[in-house]
Amino acid sequence: MALDFGKVRTGIAITDELQLIASGLTTIKTTELIPFLKEYISDEKVDLFVIGLPKRLDNTPSEAEVLIKEFLINLKGNIPHIPVERQDERFTSKMAFQAMLDSGMKKKKRQDKGLVDEISATLILQSYLDRKK
Repeated sequence: MALDFGKVRTGIAITDELQLIASGLTTIKTTELIPFLKEYISDEKVDLFVIGLPKRLDNTPSEAEVLIKEFLINLKGNIPHIPVERQDERFTSKMAFQAMLDSGMKKKKRQDKGLVDEISATLILQSYLDRKK
């Protein structure tokens, strides 16, 4: 499962059992993320959390990393049995928006920031899966 963590919303993506293809699951309010994850893993098998690693072009962490590190402490305290890996998430939001354009999505739908976050989580997970092959 991959998370595109944000201050307001978090996009979530999952993969198939063979870990070949990432698919968007949902976007939820970040304040509701831990309860959502606890409920989800009670019903579904999750081997790993892949969390986006936001970096600047010069390879230094972006300002969002401070919030993510706080979330990681909270995650480990609430769901300690599932390991976490990080995946570079540079350009995923831009790539998500471009994918929406390329698919012919209408302007109103492209303005749905939650959908952009979900697609970004999918891109993070797919990049992770491709890197692990």
